[in-house]
Amino acid sequence: MTVQTNYYELLGVSRDADGPTIKSAYRRLAKEYHPDRHGGCKDQEAKFKAVNEAYDCLKDPQKRAAYDRFGHDAYQQGAAGGNPFGGGQGAQDFSDIFSSIFGDFMNEAAARGGGRGQAAAGRGSDLRYDLELSLEEAFAGIEKTITIEALAPCEPCEGNGAKGESKPETCAQCGGAGRVRAQQGFFLVERTCQRCLGTGLSIADPCPQCEGDGRALKKRKVSVDIPAGVDEGTRIRVAGEGEAGVRGGPPGDLYLFVHQKRHPIFMRDGTTLVAECPVSFTTAALGGEIEVPGVDGEKIEVRIPPGTQSGETIRKRGAGMSILRQKGRGDMVARILVETPTKLSKEQKDLLQQFRETETGEECPNAKGFFSRIKDML
Repeated sequence: MTVQTNYYELLGVSRDADGPTIKSAYRRLAKEYHPDRHGGCKDQEAKFKAVNEAYDCLKDPQKRAAYDRFGHDAYQQGAAGGNPFGGGQGAQDFSDIFSSIFGDFMNEAAARGGGRGQAAAGRGSDLRYDLELSLEEAFAGIEKTITIEALAPCEPCEGNGAKGESKPETCAQCGGAGRVRAQQGFFLVERTCQRCLGTGLSIADPCPQCEGDGRALKKRKVSVDIPAGVDEGTRIRVAGEGEAGVRGGPPGDLYLFVHQKRHPIFMRDGTTLVAECPVSFTTAALGGEIEVPGVDGEKIEVRIPPGTQSGETIRKRGAGMSILRQKGRGDMVARILVETPTKLSKEQKDLLQQFRETETGEECPNAKGFFSRIKDML
């Protein structure tokens, strides 16, 4: 009985490693053991296949969960060609029928997708960029130039992964299809070719700069138009600005995730802007006007009705945020906070004392009603 190496140990990662860590370890080992770098050495090829098998399992959450629970036993039945319905000649016959029905169709699909049977080069990964905007930028919209570091076509080999004048050749294992089929019980399973990693091409003399990957890390600037009205969590897709594809494959996309900077005056709730506005108790009692600087730079006049209570709100229609990809604006809400004076002159204290001596209780009906209920309780 062959003892199989633990997949985590094989990749050199811990059992709680996340996806990016596992992917990074796999890529490093795949480059190290790739048969093209070792002149077709059988031992290196076996290590290369084992690394691919481990990554194929651990990159898939469902397969990984099954492996964590059952180990290699989770796949022994399929790998050994076991048949859950009893095995025997019937399973083989079913496989032959399956192959005859779908085999030609799969070949034709590969030819259409990859061009003369050769697999299309792998698409590049999508990228995420967290973009922080001020409230004013989100209101008006803006063109932002950002700097990203991502895999780009390798300049020395022009992205094909081959050194100098040499060129990639059709992979001998998959015939350029990038996929291979294998029998598992009575099913015919199609998988990515482990020798060429699905590219359909084999490189005998890899580029020393990118080690045959055809890509290298590079910083570049990207200009992005941010529409007016974007909010916290808005996602903006920039097509074709992600990582470069493998050996000339199409690039991925860039996704911008908008984050809102804290504003000194306004709190944002969708298209509504809320401003907490402290006013003196005399303004609240007698009424008056205050000015609030709008997000568009224009001053907003807010009229305070006489007798305004602390916490009351006054709404100004059309003075809020822009509406994303629509005309019009939301509202601005002024939340009134009545401030009790803490520094009074002697004259002011005397005037307030005179006012208190004239109070009848009718001036503040809420306070009068509250203390009346307390009196009844006692």
